[in-house]
Amino acid sequence: MLGWRRAAALLLPLPSRAGWRRPAAAMSSLLVGQPQYAWLRELGLQEDNPGVYNGRWGGGGQVVTTYCPANNEPIARVRQASLEDYEETVRKAKEAWKVWADIPAPKRGEIVRQIGDALRQNIKALGSLVSLEMGKIYVEGVGEVQEYVDVCDYAVGLSRMIGGPVLPSERSGHALIEQWNPVGLVGIITAFNFPVAVYGWNSAIAMICGNACLWKGAPTTSLISVAVTKIIAKVLEDNKIPGAVCSLVCGGADIGTAMARDGRMDLLSFTGSTEVGKQVALMVQERFGRSLLELGGNNAIIVFEDADLNLVIPSTLFAAVGTAGQRCTTARRLFLHESIHDEVVEKLVKAYAQVRIGDPWDSDTLYGPLHTKEAVKMFLDAVEQAKQQGGSVVYGGKVINRPGNYVEPTIVIGLAHNAPIVHRETFAPILYALKFKEEEEVFAWNNEVKQGLSSSIFTRDLGRIFRWLGPKGSDCGIVNVNIPTSGAEIGGAFGGEKHTGGGRESGSDSWKLYMKRSTCTINYSKDLPLAQGIKFQ
Repeated sequence: MLGWRRAAALLLPLPSRAGWRRPAAAMSSLLVGQPQYAWLRELGLQEDNPGVYNGRWGGGGQVVTTYCPANNEPIARVRQASLEDYEETVRKAKEAWKVWADIPAPKRGEIVRQIGDALRQNIKALGSLVSLEMGKIYVEGVGEVQEYVDVCDYAVGLSRMIGGPVLPSERSGHALIEQWNPVGLVGIITAFNFPVAVYGWNSAIAMICGNACLWKGAPTTSLISVAVTKIIAKVLEDNKIPGAVCSLVCGGADIGTAMARDGRMDLLSFTGSTEVGKQVALMVQERFGRSLLELGGNNAIIVFEDADLNLVIPSTLFAAVGTAGQRCTTARRLFLHESIHDEVVEKLVKAYAQVRIGDPWDSDTLYGPLHTKEAVKMFLDAVEQAKQQGGSVVYGGKVINRPGNYVEPTIVIGLAHNAPIVHRETFAPILYALKFKEEEEVFAWNNEVKQGLSSSIFTRDLGRIFRWLGPKGSDCGIVNVNIPTSGAEIGGAFGGEKHTGGGRESGSDSWKLYMKRSTCTINYSKDLPLAQGIKFQ
Protein backbone atom coordinates (compact mmCIF):
# COMPACT_ATOMS: atom_id res chain seq x y z
CA MET A 1 0.00 0.00 0.00
CA LEU A 2 1.06 3.56 -0.51
CA GLY A 3 1.96 5.90 2.30
CA TRP A 4 -1.04 8.20 1.79
CA ARG A 5 -3.76 5.78 2.64
CA ARG A 6 -3.95 3.39 5.53
CA ALA A 7 -0.62 4.79 6.70
CA ALA A 8 -2.56 7.87 7.72
CA ALA A 9 -3.68 5.98 10.81
CA LEU A 10 -0.17 6.24 12.24
CA LEU A 11 2.33 8.63 10.71
CA LEU A 12 0.47 11.07 8.49
CA PRO A 13 -1.49 13.45 10.73
CA LEU A 14 -4.00 15.63 8.93
CA PRO A 15 -3.88 19.42 9.10
CA SER A 16 -5.37 20.61 12.37
CA ARG A 17 -7.92 23.34 12.80
CA ALA A 18 -6.79 25.55 15.65
CA GLY A 19 -9.28 26.40 18.34
CA TRP A 20 -12.13 24.49 19.90
CA ARG A 21 -14.90 27.07 19.37
CA ARG A 22 -15.83 28.72 16.09
CA PRO A 23 -17.91 31.73 15.06
CA ALA A 24 -21.57 30.95 14.46
CA ALA A 25 -21.20 31.35 10.69
CA ALA A 26 -18.47 28.71 10.56
CA MET A 27 -20.45 26.39 12.82
CA SER A 28 -23.38 26.38 10.41
CA SER A 29 -21.13 25.27 7.55
CA LEU A 30 -20.56 21.89 9.20
CA LEU A 31 -22.72 19.09 7.84
CA VAL A 32 -23.57 17.93 11.36
CA GLY A 33 -25.40 21.23 11.88
CA GLN A 34 -27.55 20.95 8.76
CA PRO A 35 -31.10 19.54 8.97
CA GLN A 36 -30.57 16.72 6.46
CA TYR A 37 -27.80 15.33 8.66
CA ALA A 38 -29.77 15.46 11.90
CA TRP A 39 -29.37 11.66 12.15
CA LEU A 40 -25.75 12.24 13.18
CA ARG A 41 -27.13 13.47 16.50
CA GLU A 42 -28.63 10.02 17.06
CA LEU A 43 -25.05 8.73 17.25
CA GLY A 44 -24.15 11.36 19.84
CA LEU A 45 -22.14 13.50 17.42
CA GLN A 46 -21.99 17.29 17.72
CA GLU A 47 -20.13 20.14 16.02
CA ASP A 48 -17.25 19.60 18.46
CA ASN A 49 -16.50 16.11 19.75
CA PRO A 50 -14.02 14.87 22.35
CA GLY A 51 -11.72 12.24 20.88
CA VAL A 52 -10.50 10.52 24.04
CA TYR A 53 -12.42 7.98 26.09
CA ASN A 54 -11.06 6.15 29.13
CA GLY A 55 -14.17 5.93 31.27
CA ARG A 56 -14.86 9.57 30.67
CA TRP A 57 -14.72 11.72 27.55
CA GLY A 58 -12.07 14.37 27.03
CA GLY A 59 -9.08 15.36 24.97
CA GLY A 60 -6.50 18.13 25.08
CA GLY A 61 -4.75 17.74 21.74
CA GLN A 62 -5.18 19.30 18.33
CA VAL A 63 -8.56 19.77 16.71
CA VAL A 64 -9.14 18.08 13.35
CA THR A 65 -12.05 18.52 10.98
CA THR A 66 -13.20 15.50 9.03
CA TYR A 67 -14.57 15.86 5.50
CA CYS A 68 -17.05 14.06 3.29
CA PRO A 69 -15.17 12.53 0.31
CA ALA A 70 -18.25 12.88 -1.90
CA ASN A 71 -18.19 16.69 -1.77
CA ASN A 72 -15.20 17.64 0.42
CA GLU A 73 -17.50 19.52 2.80
CA PRO A 74 -16.61 19.56 6.53
CA ILE A 75 -18.67 17.23 8.70
CA ALA A 76 -17.63 18.00 12.28
CA ARG A 77 -14.59 18.53 14.49
CA VAL A 78 -12.80 16.18 16.87
CA ARG A 79 -10.31 17.14 19.55
CA GLN A 80 -7.55 14.55 19.49
CA ALA A 81 -5.54 13.12 22.35
CA SER A 82 -2.45 14.82 23.69
CA LEU A 83 0.44 12.71 24.93
CA GLU A 84 -0.77 13.48 28.46
CA ASP A 85 -4.21 12.13 27.52
CA TYR A 86 -2.55 9.03 26.13
CA GLU A 87 -0.61 8.42 29.35
CA GLU A 88 -3.73 8.77 31.46
CA THR A 89 -5.69 6.46 29.18
CA VAL A 90 -3.06 3.73 29.23
CA ARG A 91 -2.98 3.85 33.04
CA LYS A 92 -6.76 3.58 33.26
CA ALA A 93 -6.87 0.79 30.68
CA LYS A 94 -4.32 -1.24 32.64
CA GLU A 95 -6.36 -0.77 35.82
CA ALA A 96 -9.58 -1.70 34.01
CA TRP A 97 -7.93 -4.87 32.74
CA LYS A 98 -7.54 -6.10 36.32
CA VAL A 99 -11.32 -6.09 36.66
CA TRP A 100 -12.04 -7.46 33.19
CA ALA A 101 -9.57 -10.36 33.42
CA ASP A 102 -11.29 -11.65 36.58
CA ILE A 103 -14.64 -11.99 34.80
CA PRO A 104 -15.17 -15.54 33.45
CA ALA A 105 -14.80 -15.82 29.68
CA PRO A 106 -18.47 -16.80 29.04
CA LYS A 107 -19.61 -13.73 30.98
CA ARG A 108 -17.21 -11.58 28.98
CA GLY A 109 -18.87 -13.12 25.95
CA GLU A 110 -22.25 -11.93 27.23
CA ILE A 111 -20.94 -8.34 27.30
CA VAL A 112 -19.67 -8.72 23.73
CA ARG A 113 -23.08 -10.09 22.74
CA GLN A 114 -24.71 -6.94 24.10
CA ILE A 115 -22.24 -4.82 22.13
CA GLY A 116 -23.30 -6.67 18.99
CA ASP A 117 -26.96 -6.06 19.79
CA ALA A 118 -26.30 -2.34 20.34
CA LEU A 119 -24.54 -2.15 16.98
CA ARG A 120 -27.52 -3.87 15.34
CA GLN A 121 -29.83 -1.22 16.75
CA ASN A 122 -27.68 1.53 15.23
CA ILE A 123 -26.66 -0.23 12.02
CA LYS A 124 -28.38 2.15 9.58
CA ALA A 125 -27.07 5.31 11.20
CA LEU A 126 -23.56 3.88 11.57
CA GLY A 127 -23.62 2.60 7.99
CA SER A 128 -24.65 6.07 6.83
CA LEU A 129 -21.80 7.61 8.81
CA VAL A 130 -19.33 5.23 7.15
CA SER A 131 -20.64 6.38 3.76
CA LEU A 132 -20.48 10.03 4.76
CA GLU A 133 -17.01 10.09 6.33
CA MET A 134 -15.15 7.24 4.58
CA GLY A 135 -16.93 7.45 1.21
CA LYS A 136 -17.90 3.83 0.55
CA ILE A 137 -21.40 3.15 -0.75
CA TYR A 138 -24.21 2.79 1.77
CA VAL A 139 -24.71 -0.95 1.32
CA GLU A 140 -21.00 -1.48 2.02
CA GLY A 141 -21.15 0.84 5.02
CA VAL A 142 -24.02 -1.15 6.52
CA GLY A 143 -22.22 -4.36 5.59
CA GLU A 144 -19.14 -3.23 7.46
CA VAL A 145 -21.13 -2.67 10.65
CA GLN A 146 -22.80 -6.04 10.09
CA GLU A 147 -19.35 -7.59 9.96
CA TYR A 148 -18.61 -6.25 13.45
CA VAL A 149 -21.96 -7.66 14.60
CA ASP A 150 -21.11 -11.05 13.08
CA VAL A 151 -17.72 -11.09 14.79
CA CYS A 152 -19.44 -10.35 18.10
CA ASP A 153 -21.73 -13.34 17.54
CA TYR A 154 -18.73 -15.49 16.66
CA ALA A 155 -16.83 -14.29 19.73
CA VAL A 156 -19.73 -15.18 22.03
CA GLY A 157 -19.48 -18.84 21.05
CA LEU A 158 -15.71 -18.72 21.16
CA SER A 159 -15.84 -17.49 24.77
CA ARG A 160 -16.95 -20.99 25.81
CA MET A 161 -14.34 -22.79 23.72
CA ILE A 162 -10.98 -21.05 24.12
CA GLY A 163 -8.36 -22.96 26.04
CA GLY A 164 -5.62 -25.50 25.70
CA PRO A 165 -5.43 -29.29 25.88
CA VAL A 166 -4.58 -31.58 28.75
CA LEU A 167 -1.62 -33.53 27.39
CA PRO A 168 -0.46 -37.02 28.39
CA SER A 169 2.56 -36.90 30.68
CA GLU A 170 5.34 -39.48 30.48
CA ARG A 171 5.56 -39.36 34.28
CA SER A 172 3.01 -41.14 36.46
CA GLY A 173 1.19 -38.95 38.94
CA HIS A 174 1.71 -35.88 36.74
CA ALA A 175 -0.63 -33.73 34.66
CA LEU A 176 0.54 -31.69 31.65
CA ILE A 177 -1.71 -28.74 30.85
CA GLU A 178 -1.55 -25.98 28.24
CA GLN A 179 -2.90 -22.83 29.91
CA TRP A 180 -3.98 -19.77 27.90
CA ASN A 181 -4.19 -16.32 29.50
CA PRO A 182 -4.87 -12.84 28.09
CA VAL A 183 -1.86 -10.77 27.05
CA GLY A 184 -3.25 -7.74 28.91
CA LEU A 185 -3.63 -4.49 26.95
CA VAL A 186 -4.16 -4.69 23.19
CA GLY A 187 -3.45 -1.57 21.15
CA ILE A 188 -5.47 -1.39 17.94
CA ILE A 189 -4.51 1.01 15.14
CA THR A 190 -6.99 0.88 12.27
CA ALA A 191 -7.18 2.40 8.81
CA PHE A 192 -9.64 4.62 6.98
CA ASN A 193 -10.89 2.01 4.53
CA PHE A 194 -12.55 -0.29 7.11
CA PRO A 195 -13.01 2.07 10.06
CA VAL A 196 -15.53 -0.17 11.87
CA ALA A 197 -14.93 -3.79 10.86
CA VAL A 198 -11.20 -4.03 11.54
CA TYR A 199 -11.66 -2.67 15.04
CA GLY A 200 -14.46 -5.19 15.49
CA TRP A 201 -12.28 -8.12 14.35
CA ASN A 202 -9.71 -7.18 16.94
CA SER A 203 -11.73 -5.91 19.87
CA ALA A 204 -14.45 -8.58 20.00
CA ILE A 205 -11.92 -11.42 20.00
CA ALA A 206 -9.48 -9.60 22.30
CA MET A 207 -12.26 -8.88 24.80
CA ILE A 208 -13.53 -12.44 25.18
CA CYS A 209 -9.90 -13.50 25.64
CA GLY A 210 -9.76 -11.18 28.67
CA ASN A 211 -7.89 -8.18 27.29
CA ALA A 212 -8.52 -4.47 27.54
CA CYS A 213 -8.35 -2.54 24.26
CA LEU A 214 -6.98 0.87 23.31
CA TRP A 215 -8.07 2.08 19.86
CA LYS A 216 -6.61 4.68 17.53
CA GLY A 217 -8.43 5.00 14.23
CA ALA A 218 -7.41 7.00 11.18
CA PRO A 219 -7.66 10.77 11.74
CA THR A 220 -9.83 11.09 8.63
CA THR A 221 -12.48 8.78 10.12
CA SER A 222 -12.40 10.07 13.69
CA LEU A 223 -16.16 10.58 13.90
CA ILE A 224 -16.70 6.88 13.21
CA SER A 225 -14.28 6.00 16.01
CA VAL A 226 -16.14 8.30 18.40
CA ALA A 227 -19.59 7.01 17.42
CA VAL A 228 -18.62 3.34 17.77
CA THR A 229 -16.96 3.97 21.13
CA LYS A 230 -20.07 5.75 22.43
CA ILE A 231 -22.13 2.64 21.65
CA ILE A 232 -19.64 0.35 23.38
CA ALA A 233 -19.27 2.69 26.37
CA LYS A 234 -23.02 2.60 27.02
CA VAL A 235 -22.99 -1.21 27.15
CA LEU A 236 -20.04 -1.23 29.56
CA GLU A 237 -21.67 1.41 31.75
CA ASP A 238 -24.96 -0.51 31.88
CA ASN A 239 -23.06 -3.58 33.08
CA LYS A 240 -20.95 -1.60 35.59
CA ILE A 241 -17.76 -2.50 33.71
CA PRO A 242 -14.95 0.10 33.69
CA GLY A 243 -15.22 2.08 30.48
CA ALA A 244 -11.46 2.00 29.99
CA VAL A 245 -11.77 -1.67 29.00
CA CYS A 246 -12.50 -0.19 25.54
CA SER A 247 -10.50 3.03 25.44
CA LEU A 248 -10.18 5.47 22.54
CA VAL A 249 -7.38 7.88 21.66
CA CYS A 250 -7.97 9.77 18.43
CA GLY A 251 -4.68 11.11 17.18
CA GLY A 252 -1.95 11.21 14.60
CA ALA A 253 1.75 10.42 14.37
CA ASP A 254 2.62 11.19 17.98
CA ILE A 255 -0.02 8.86 19.42
CA GLY A 256 0.68 6.04 16.98
CA THR A 257 4.39 6.20 17.66
CA ALA A 258 3.80 6.27 21.41
CA MET A 259 1.71 3.10 21.13
CA ALA A 260 4.37 1.32 19.09
CA ARG A 261 7.13 2.17 21.56
CA ASP A 262 5.14 1.64 24.75
CA GLY A 263 6.15 -1.47 26.68
CA ARG A 264 2.77 -1.41 28.44
CA MET A 265 1.14 -2.25 25.11
CA ASP A 266 1.19 -6.04 25.39
CA LEU A 267 0.06 -6.54 21.79
CA LEU A 268 -0.13 -3.93 19.04
CA SER A 269 -2.42 -4.68 16.10
CA PHE A 270 -1.66 -2.40 13.16
CA THR A 271 -3.60 -2.21 9.91
CA GLY A 272 -2.01 0.04 7.32
CA SER A 273 0.60 0.36 4.63
CA THR A 274 3.61 -1.91 4.27
CA GLU A 275 5.85 1.14 4.51
CA VAL A 276 4.48 2.26 7.87
CA GLY A 277 3.94 -1.29 9.08
CA LYS A 278 7.65 -1.91 8.75
CA GLN A 279 8.34 1.08 11.00
CA VAL A 280 5.79 -0.19 13.51
CA ALA A 281 7.30 -3.67 13.49
CA LEU A 282 10.79 -2.33 14.14
CA MET A 283 9.64 -0.11 17.02
CA VAL A 284 7.72 -2.95 18.64
CA GLN A 285 10.51 -5.47 18.09
CA GLU A 286 13.05 -3.07 19.57
CA ARG A 287 11.25 -3.53 22.90
CA PHE A 288 10.66 -7.27 22.24
CA GLY A 289 6.93 -6.61 22.06
CA ARG A 290 4.25 -8.45 20.12
CA SER A 291 2.68 -7.09 16.95
CA LEU A 292 -0.10 -8.20 14.63
CA LEU A 293 0.34 -6.67 11.18
CA GLU A 294 -2.25 -6.43 8.39
CA LEU A 295 -0.50 -4.56 5.59
CA GLY A 296 -0.49 -4.28 1.81
CA GLY A 297 -1.93 -6.48 -0.90
CA ASN A 298 -1.16 -6.54 -4.63
CA ASN A 299 -3.78 -9.13 -5.40
CA ALA A 300 -4.19 -11.12 -8.61
CA ILE A 301 -7.00 -12.92 -10.40
CA ILE A 302 -5.91 -15.62 -12.86
CA VAL A 303 -8.35 -16.67 -15.57
CA PHE A 304 -7.66 -19.87 -17.50
CA GLU A 305 -9.08 -20.75 -20.89
CA ASP A 306 -11.63 -23.15 -19.36
CA ALA A 307 -13.05 -20.57 -16.95
CA ASP A 308 -16.74 -19.75 -16.72
CA LEU A 309 -16.84 -16.14 -17.90
CA ASN A 310 -20.26 -15.70 -16.32
CA LEU A 311 -18.40 -15.93 -13.01
CA VAL A 312 -15.25 -14.11 -14.12
CA ILE A 313 -16.79 -10.80 -15.22
CA PRO A 314 -18.91 -9.98 -12.12
CA SER A 315 -16.19 -11.31 -9.81
CA THR A 316 -13.52 -9.13 -11.40
CA LEU A 317 -15.82 -6.12 -11.44
CA PHE A 318 -16.55 -6.42 -7.72
CA ALA A 319 -12.94 -7.18 -6.79
CA ALA A 320 -11.48 -4.30 -8.81
CA VAL A 321 -14.17 -1.62 -8.51
CA GLY A 322 -15.76 -2.30 -5.12
CA THR A 323 -15.01 0.38 -2.50
CA ALA A 324 -13.48 2.36 -5.39
CA GLY A 325 -10.46 0.06 -5.33
CA GLN A 326 -9.64 0.90 -1.71
CA ARG A 327 -9.80 -2.56 -0.14
CA CYS A 328 -6.61 -4.29 0.88
CA THR A 329 -8.01 -7.29 -1.02
CA THR A 330 -8.85 -5.31 -4.18
CA ALA A 331 -7.82 -7.06 -7.41
CA ARG A 332 -5.07 -5.03 -9.05
CA ARG A 333 -3.64 -7.61 -11.47
CA LEU A 334 -5.76 -9.66 -13.88
CA PHE A 335 -3.87 -12.47 -15.62
CA LEU A 336 -5.78 -13.71 -18.68
CA HIS A 337 -4.87 -16.72 -20.78
CA GLU A 338 -3.79 -15.37 -24.16
CA SER A 339 -6.59 -17.24 -25.93
CA ILE A 340 -9.32 -15.34 -24.06
CA HIS A 341 -7.56 -12.05 -23.24
CA ASP A 342 -9.30 -9.88 -25.82
CA GLU A 343 -12.73 -11.37 -25.16
CA VAL A 344 -12.52 -10.85 -21.40
CA VAL A 345 -11.21 -7.30 -21.73
CA GLU A 346 -14.05 -6.44 -24.12
CA LYS A 347 -16.64 -7.83 -21.72
CA LEU A 348 -15.05 -6.01 -18.78
CA VAL A 349 -15.08 -2.69 -20.62
CA LYS A 350 -18.82 -3.12 -21.22
CA ALA A 351 -19.35 -4.03 -17.56
CA TYR A 352 -17.34 -1.02 -16.36
CA ALA A 353 -19.45 1.26 -18.54
CA GLN A 354 -22.57 0.15 -16.67
CA VAL A 355 -21.22 0.88 -13.17
CA ARG A 356 -23.47 3.46 -11.52
CA ILE A 357 -21.34 6.28 -10.11
CA GLY A 358 -22.84 8.69 -7.61
CA ASP A 359 -23.28 9.79 -4.02
CA PRO A 360 -22.33 6.89 -1.74
CA TRP A 361 -25.53 7.19 0.31
CA ASP A 362 -27.72 6.84 -2.82
CA SER A 363 -29.09 3.28 -2.85
CA ASP A 364 -28.55 3.00 -6.63
CA THR A 365 -24.84 3.85 -6.46
CA LEU A 366 -22.26 1.09 -6.93
CA TYR A 367 -19.15 3.26 -7.03
CA GLY A 368 -18.28 6.25 -4.88
CA PRO A 369 -15.32 8.58 -4.35
CA LEU A 370 -11.77 8.04 -3.27
CA HIS A 371 -11.19 8.96 0.35
CA THR A 372 -8.97 12.03 -0.05
CA LYS A 373 -7.72 14.55 -2.59
CA GLU A 374 -4.26 13.04 -2.15
CA ALA A 375 -5.66 9.69 -3.31
CA VAL A 376 -6.83 11.33 -6.53
CA LYS A 377 -3.31 12.61 -7.17
CA MET A 378 -1.89 9.13 -6.59
CA PHE A 379 -4.41 7.70 -9.04
CA LEU A 380 -3.41 10.15 -11.77
CA ASP A 381 0.28 9.53 -11.14
CA ALA A 382 -0.19 5.76 -11.43
CA VAL A 383 -2.14 6.09 -14.70
CA GLU A 384 0.60 8.28 -16.16
CA GLN A 385 3.34 5.87 -15.08
CA ALA A 386 1.42 2.96 -16.59
CA LYS A 387 1.33 4.78 -19.93
CA GLN A 388 5.03 5.60 -19.75
CA GLN A 389 5.84 1.95 -19.08
CA GLY A 390 4.00 0.76 -22.19
CA GLY A 391 0.42 0.38 -21.03
CA SER A 392 -2.72 1.44 -22.85
CA VAL A 393 -5.81 2.68 -21.02
CA VAL A 394 -8.85 0.96 -22.53
CA TYR A 395 -11.29 2.33 -19.97
CA GLY A 396 -11.22 5.26 -17.55
CA GLY A 397 -8.02 6.91 -16.45
CA LYS A 398 -9.44 10.36 -15.70
CA VAL A 399 -10.87 12.43 -12.88
CA ILE A 400 -14.66 12.74 -13.00
CA ASN A 401 -15.86 16.33 -13.30
CA ARG A 402 -18.08 16.60 -10.23
CA PRO A 403 -17.66 17.66 -6.58
CA GLY A 404 -15.69 15.27 -4.42
CA ASN A 405 -12.82 12.86 -5.01
CA TYR A 406 -14.22 10.91 -7.95
CA VAL A 407 -12.09 9.13 -10.55
CA GLU A 408 -13.01 6.75 -13.33
CA PRO A 409 -12.56 3.03 -12.70
CA THR A 410 -9.68 2.12 -14.98
CA ILE A 411 -8.45 -0.82 -17.06
CA VAL A 412 -4.90 -0.86 -18.46
CA ILE A 413 -3.58 -3.45 -20.93
CA GLY A 414 -0.25 -4.09 -22.64
CA LEU A 415 2.08 -3.96 -19.64
CA ALA A 416 4.70 -6.57 -18.78
CA HIS A 417 3.97 -8.72 -15.73
CA ASN A 418 7.04 -7.27 -14.01
CA ALA A 419 6.52 -3.61 -14.94
CA PRO A 420 7.34 -1.40 -11.93
CA ILE A 421 3.83 0.06 -11.79
CA VAL A 422 2.30 -3.44 -11.80
CA HIS A 423 4.45 -4.37 -8.82
CA ARG A 424 3.42 -1.23 -6.92
CA GLU A 425 0.23 -1.40 -4.93
CA THR A 426 -1.75 1.66 -5.97
CA PHE A 427 -4.71 2.11 -3.64
CA ALA A 428 -7.12 3.10 -6.39
CA PRO A 429 -9.48 1.46 -8.94
CA ILE A 430 -6.81 0.58 -11.53
CA LEU A 431 -6.78 -2.93 -12.98
CA TYR A 432 -3.83 -4.19 -15.04
CA ALA A 433 -4.94 -6.89 -17.51
CA LEU A 434 -1.98 -9.08 -18.52
CA LYS A 435 -1.53 -12.05 -20.86
CA PHE A 436 -0.07 -15.43 -19.92
CA LYS A 437 0.52 -18.77 -21.67
CA GLU A 438 1.23 -21.48 -19.11
CA GLU A 439 0.10 -22.40 -15.61
CA GLU A 440 3.59 -22.59 -14.15
CA GLU A 441 4.58 -19.10 -15.32
CA VAL A 442 1.38 -17.43 -14.12
CA PHE A 443 1.58 -19.05 -10.71
CA ALA A 444 5.10 -17.63 -10.46
CA TRP A 445 3.87 -14.20 -11.58
CA ASN A 446 1.18 -14.27 -8.90
CA ASN A 447 3.89 -14.81 -6.29
CA GLU A 448 6.55 -12.42 -7.59
CA VAL A 449 5.21 -9.28 -5.89
CA LYS A 450 6.29 -8.39 -2.36
CA GLN A 451 2.85 -8.70 -0.80
CA GLY A 452 0.95 -11.93 -0.26
CA LEU A 453 -2.59 -11.18 0.84
CA SER A 454 -5.27 -12.47 -1.55
CA SER A 455 -5.41 -14.38 -4.84
CA SER A 456 -7.90 -16.25 -6.98
CA ILE A 457 -8.04 -18.48 -10.05
CA PHE A 458 -10.93 -19.27 -12.36
CA THR A 459 -10.84 -22.75 -13.83
CA ARG A 460 -12.77 -26.02 -14.03
CA ASP A 461 -9.61 -28.18 -13.88
CA LEU A 462 -9.64 -30.06 -10.56
CA GLY A 463 -5.96 -30.92 -10.71
CA ARG A 464 -5.05 -27.28 -11.34
CA ILE A 465 -7.22 -26.21 -8.41
CA PHE A 466 -5.32 -28.42 -5.98
CA ARG A 467 -1.94 -27.41 -7.44
CA TRP A 468 -3.03 -23.80 -6.81
CA LEU A 469 -3.88 -24.62 -3.20
CA GLY A 470 -0.69 -26.63 -2.68
CA PRO A 471 2.92 -25.75 -1.78
CA LYS A 472 3.82 -24.69 -5.34
CA GLY A 473 0.66 -22.66 -5.86
CA SER A 474 -0.31 -19.30 -4.41
CA ASP A 475 1.86 -17.95 -1.59
CA CYS A 476 -0.94 -15.76 -0.23
CA GLY A 477 -2.86 -15.94 3.01
CA ILE A 478 -6.15 -16.01 1.07
CA VAL A 479 -6.26 -18.47 -1.83
CA ASN A 480 -9.58 -18.56 -3.69
CA VAL A 481 -11.08 -20.50 -6.58
CA ASN A 482 -13.86 -19.15 -8.82
CA ILE A 483 -14.66 -16.22 -6.51
CA PRO A 484 -13.26 -12.66 -6.18
CA THR A 485 -10.15 -11.76 -4.17
CA SER A 486 -12.26 -9.62 -1.82
CA GLY A 487 -15.23 -10.39 0.38
CA ALA A 488 -13.73 -12.73 2.98
CA GLU A 489 -15.96 -14.43 5.55
CA ILE A 490 -15.36 -13.85 9.25
CA GLY A 491 -15.08 -17.55 10.13
CA GLY A 492 -11.69 -17.92 8.48
CA ALA A 493 -8.43 -16.32 9.56
CA PHE A 494 -7.83 -13.09 7.65
CA GLY A 495 -4.30 -12.02 6.75
CA GLY A 496 -1.37 -12.51 4.43
CA GLU A 497 2.27 -13.41 4.01
CA LYS A 498 5.51 -11.61 3.12
CA HIS A 499 5.14 -7.81 3.13
CA THR A 500 1.50 -8.18 4.11
CA GLY A 501 2.84 -8.78 7.60
CA GLY A 502 1.95 -12.36 8.52
CA GLY A 503 -0.78 -11.43 11.00
CA ARG A 504 -4.15 -13.17 11.24
CA GLU A 505 -7.40 -11.69 12.52
CA SER A 506 -11.06 -12.67 12.90
CA GLY A 507 -11.83 -16.41 12.70
CA SER A 508 -10.23 -19.86 12.96
CA ASP A 509 -7.57 -19.85 15.70
CA SER A 510 -6.70 -16.15 15.38
CA TRP A 511 -7.76 -15.78 19.02
CA LYS A 512 -4.42 -17.29 20.04
CA LEU A 513 -2.62 -14.11 18.96
CA TYR A 514 -4.44 -12.22 21.73
CA MET A 515 -3.30 -14.64 24.42
CA LYS A 516 -0.13 -16.05 25.92
CA ARG A 517 0.30 -19.73 26.62
CA SER A 518 2.01 -21.57 29.42
CA THR A 519 2.87 -25.24 29.60
CA CYS A 520 2.03 -26.32 33.14
CA THR A 521 3.20 -29.54 34.79
CA ILE A 522 1.47 -30.55 38.02
CA ASN A 523 2.89 -33.27 40.25
CA TYR A 524 0.09 -34.77 42.34
CA SER A 525 2.13 -37.80 43.49
CA LYS A 526 4.60 -38.31 46.34
CA ASP A 527 7.48 -39.10 43.97
CA LEU A 528 9.73 -36.86 41.88
CA PRO A 529 10.52 -38.57 38.58
CA LEU A 530 12.38 -36.35 36.09
CA ALA A 531 11.58 -36.08 32.41
CA GLN A 532 13.58 -38.13 29.91
CA GLY A 533 14.32 -40.62 32.69
CA ILE A 534 17.12 -38.48 34.15
CA LYS A 535 18.47 -39.58 37.55
CA PHE A 536 19.83 -36.76 39.72
CA GLN A 537 20.64 -38.26 43.12
